[in-house]
Amino acid sequence: MPSSTPPPELRKPQSAISPSTSDASTHLTPSSDSSGSDGDDDDGLPTIRGEGAYEMRPLRRSEYKHEDEEEDRRQSISSSVQSYELYTPDEDREVLKKLDRRLVGFMALLYCLSFLDRSNIGNARIAGLTDDLSLSSRQYEWLLWAFYITYIAFEWMTLMYRMVPPHIYISICILSWGIIASLQSLATSFSYLLVCRALLGIGEAAFGPGVPFYLSFFFRRRELAFRTGLFISASPLSSSFAGALAWLITKVGQNSPFSPWRLLFLIEGFPSVLVAVWAWDFVPDGPGAIKWLSPRQRKVAVLRLRQEKEAEEEDQIREKHGPTSEKRGINFREVLQTFVDPKCYLTAFMFLSCNVAFSSMPVFLPTIIHDMGYSALTSQALSAPPYLFAFVVVLTTAYFSDRWQSRSFFIILHSILASLGYLTIAVSGYFRSSHTLIRYFALYPANAGFFSAITIIITWTINNQESDSKKGTGMAILNIIGQMGPLVGTSIFPKEDGPWYVRGMSICAGFMLLVGLLAVVLRVVLKAQNRRIREGKGGGGGEYAGVPLEEGGMVKGERKAFEFMT
Repeated sequence: MPSSTPPPELRKPQSAISPSTSDASTHLTPSSDSSGSDGDDDDGLPTIRGEGAYEMRPLRRSEYKHEDEEEDRRQSISSSVQSYELYTPDEDREVLKKLDRRLVGFMALLYCLSFLDRSNIGNARIAGLTDDLSLSSRQYEWLLWAFYITYIAFEWMTLMYRMVPPHIYISICILSWGIIASLQSLATSFSYLLVCRALLGIGEAAFGPGVPFYLSFFFRRRELAFRTGLFISASPLSSSFAGALAWLITKVGQNSPFSPWRLLFLIEGFPSVLVAVWAWDFVPDGPGAIKWLSPRQRKVAVLRLRQEKEAEEEDQIREKHGPTSEKRGINFREVLQTFVDPKCYLTAFMFLSCNVAFSSMPVFLPTIIHDMGYSALTSQALSAPPYLFAFVVVLTTAYFSDRWQSRSFFIILHSILASLGYLTIAVSGYFRSSHTLIRYFALYPANAGFFSAITIIITWTINNQESDSKKGTGMAILNIIGQMGPLVGTSIFPKEDGPWYVRGMSICAGFMLLVGLLAVVLRVVLKAQNRRIREGKGGGGGEYAGVPLEEGGMVKGERKAFEFMT
């Protein structure tokens, strides 16, 4: 057989992947026999003798050699790698189920508390806050801006998830915002409340924006949208809960010596202080350090991520995800590469556009419904159903986004639906329509639209970064630019524009439409880049013959090509 001809397909011996061979794996090696005859080995498998022939021998460190031209052989080797890693689909599902139930569920609870403390100022406003402190419309806007100014200024703290053990970092964040949120109940002046809102922004900026990045330590790329959806869905859920709770507290507060808005801040803020103690022991630092998994399940939690870490050496993976030696820090070269990547800025401006609506609706919805002609108590209650609807839609969207491995389609869809919802309210207001129900029900697609779009935008940003340092930097860019949106959103519903709020609704409609247009542009860019990647991998045919290959068919020492998710 001439040496330029690729070796024939050889079947991997069962012994090479059995548990007893531990680190040994199969490697194709030039045969030392040059007799030029074909024959059978002792194990009964056919071998080829002659110059340039190949035979099977076990090696350590799981290296495989196969043809780059044939995709079916690539899949066969990949399947062998998975078998060698020695965990079953049932074990994978069990670990994933526990991660969803406990880790994602706990992060959703934390975000629920965080979002509740951030947005309950809207409920406090119609519960007597502005009257008791004699706040003007402009001062109320400054209370909203103070939160987002510090929130933006401290977005860089997302990178702290790579520098401080998460169980310590997250616990400190929860404790800080819980104390500050509770102290709002003692406010006696505008300046005191302004300082509290600014400090609250710092505490929440340190936590919330980095949680999807933190979840990427535990979940595969294709699993992340649904888990981010579970996390983000806590915001509409907490908003619906806040509406019902605000109604109850307002009802009770009317007959108590304390103002209803003071009770609101205290009752909704203090639970975070208690949860911070729980978080210290519960939150894991990495897949290999999860206390509530068995030793075997911790091993599976690490192994199931190995496909996502092909570019790293095996010992680096162990160091990074092991239970005792967690590697921390960031790669500043990758940070700089991410800062000059235009794709990051497209998602960031999509996030900015979404946040115009995301920041304004939760804090103004009770007022908007109140100005439709409902009482304060009824307005608190009617603000809950649109958020419950958004909760269901976010989870459904995230599930199908992962199942179909598509991001842009769902962003475009929800941007259109949200735009139509806002536009309906704006047009009804412009013509002074008496159909209040039309305006109210148009809030449903508007709410569900921006919550769902934000979920997928965050996931899309993480999906299209190759390393943890790039993911962390991408999330920081996303939030630093994206959180400029609330500076617009919190000022577009002044009391003077009530009860129709035509200007604010029109602005939200325009920004949500812009989200869809930017998603189309990014989809086109990513598809073009993927096409160039695939064309670059094609060709070359037999140039790899006789050259040792690693998993995935790459030349040894060369990184496997990274394809972007669209």
